Amino acid sequence: MPASLTVQMPASAPRQLFLLFHGVGSTPHNLVPLGQRLALEFPQAAVVCVAGPDASDLGAGFQWFSVQGISEDNRAQRIADSMPRFVATVRGWQQRTGLTDAETALVGFSQGAIMALEATQLEASLAGRVVALSGRFAQLPERAPATTTLHFIHGKNDEVVAYSHTVAAAERLVRLGGDVTADVIPFLGHTVNEEVVELLVERLKGHIPKRIWEQAGQSAPPQS
Repeated sequence: MPASLTVQMPASAPRQLFLLFHGVGSTPHNLVPLGQRLALEFPQAAVVCVAGPDASDLGAGFQWFSVQGISEDNRAQRIADSMPRFVATVRGWQQRTGLTDAETALVGFSQGAIMALEATQLEASLAGRVVALSGRFAQLPERAPATTTLHFIHGKNDEVVAYSHTVAAAERLVRLGGDVTADVIPFLGHTVNEEVVELLVERLKGHIPKRIWEQAGQSAPPQS
């Protein structure tokens, strides 16, 4: 198993866990700048850039599943085959840090985002938040996770993963009652730039999860 990179581990018990998942053919180092920004914004959080488990078919870096001969017909099965390893990785870091799924955020780029998004379709919750950067579902989601907030950020000029996947998924999740934010950035391609990072931080710090709003409404005293 390739080594992951720990960007930040507080001296005292961490209060949050950020796991960052890179794209196919990349390495944990590619997301270190993003991890450093998250560490700055969340000083009590453990921040880890996770390595995909397999050497990439592209000749460099790592991957969660092969993209050789990938198609709409076989993508879902390849993801399903790799999902147990993805789940085990997340659970392993949660056990190591003593944190729960509610205290965990999965931040993925491209293939990393695909894995994080598809994990929200599992019966058991893996994370309180999932951030998909230039990602997509293999197929439109069948359910909206009850305890997970999903944040989509996508470039309108993305030629690798079309932004229309984000639009369609967000619309489906909203109809299913999900807690979703979706941002499409004009002129942005398949990359993570400063604008993406600023927006990501804004969403993480400024968006109050739907479930918390609902809990507050249920506990409010009746109007006289």
